[in-house]
Amino acid sequence: MSSRFIYSRLYPNAFWTNLSFYKDVIESKFLNHNWQQRETLDATKIVRLATNSTQFWSDFREALTKSTMSVKVTPYIASLIDWNDPYNCPIRKQFIPVQSTAEPDHPMMKLDSLNEQRDSPVSGLIHRYPDKVLFLTTSLCPVYCRFCTRSYSIGTNTETVNKIKFIPGKSRFDKIFEYIEEHDEIEDIVISGGDVYLLPGYLLLNLGKRLLDIEHVRRIRCATKGLSVMPMKILSDHAWFQSLVTLSQLAREQSKSFAIHTHINHPNEITYVTKNAADKLFQNNIHVRNQTVLLRGINDDFKTMYELIKYLSYINIQPYYVYLHDMVSGAEEFRTTLGLAIELEKELRGSTAGFNMPQFIVDLPDGGGKRLVSSFETYDRHTGISTFRSPRIRNRSKSDFFFYFDPVCE
Repeated sequence: MSSRFIYSRLYPNAFWTNLSFYKDVIESKFLNHNWQQRETLDATKIVRLATNSTQFWSDFREALTKSTMSVKVTPYIASLIDWNDPYNCPIRKQFIPVQSTAEPDHPMMKLDSLNEQRDSPVSGLIHRYPDKVLFLTTSLCPVYCRFCTRSYSIGTNTETVNKIKFIPGKSRFDKIFEYIEEHDEIEDIVISGGDVYLLPGYLLLNLGKRLLDIEHVRRIRCATKGLSVMPMKILSDHAWFQSLVTLSQLAREQSKSFAIHTHINHPNEITYVTKNAADKLFQNNIHVRNQTVLLRGINDDFKTMYELIKYLSYINIQPYYVYLHDMVSGAEEFRTTLGLAIELEKELRGSTAGFNMPQFIVDLPDGGGKRLVSSFETYDRHTGISTFRSPRIRNRSKSDFFFYFDPVCE
């Protein structure tokens, strides 16, 4: 009997018509990025979706008053939610809150959990590692994830958080370019936000060209969740896609590197549309890596993570990182223990080729940076407190210790 893995989610089908809200939407319309953006759903529009559970909608409305993130989902994501069982749907859990599953924030939680603002010498630029910077271009995304690390700035204000805004603009960008030019140790730029998906193609192109013109910049990565939440933009926004192709070609001509970093957390997010978009990127020599967040009750088991790795590899997206969930406000229900991440990594290793195996990472609170989950100095599984050292983090002593805390409920 064959043990061949079956990639059934990649078969073309009009999956969105299963939701009565979109049952009459033809494929050419649904696969148009302009229609997806125009029809994006906020909290008010979401309650119009088909479900008979008045309890769920009451639960949802109560959660909105306490959420750090506003609600925003594309029709693509809305159509992948199991509205017959929304409480247990792994897609719904990521984007639409309910109060009944909320857990109190950990006592050591901070809104800016990674202390990014302390490592920001210029507004919208984070310089934590010696040769790498993170360039925050915008505070907007195609969707808003409930567990967003940057909940201090992403999206619109909520009843609990007034956001710090990063708005694309020449004066702010010029200060960032100047800083990068003055620090010739910087070789690696991550262009993020927010999400570069929402930058106009010409702006992304000009920004990338400007960075490539800096001699000591060797690597550029564009961070976007787009392949998860609106993959049809790769297929239908020809000007924006051409900006990616041009930047990739310019980088190669200079023997530099250009790549896309995306963010897919569950195999149910992957459809034939995702494959078509990933194929188009691959055929144009644009390398794509994926960064997954480990989410309790969503992907924190072998079967789900193995399936995700298989799907990503099949469509030529490199499984790059699995992040232990950051300690962000309003998302405690998603966090797992460090021990679970270590054991899951052990179980997965050997199930696929080594280059397909993602690194399991903890991004340490207080700006300690990314460390392998198994590289702790100490870990008390009873108290849930672990300690790490990050001797190469800028502006910190080599002897500094950084702490991570398992969720209290675990």
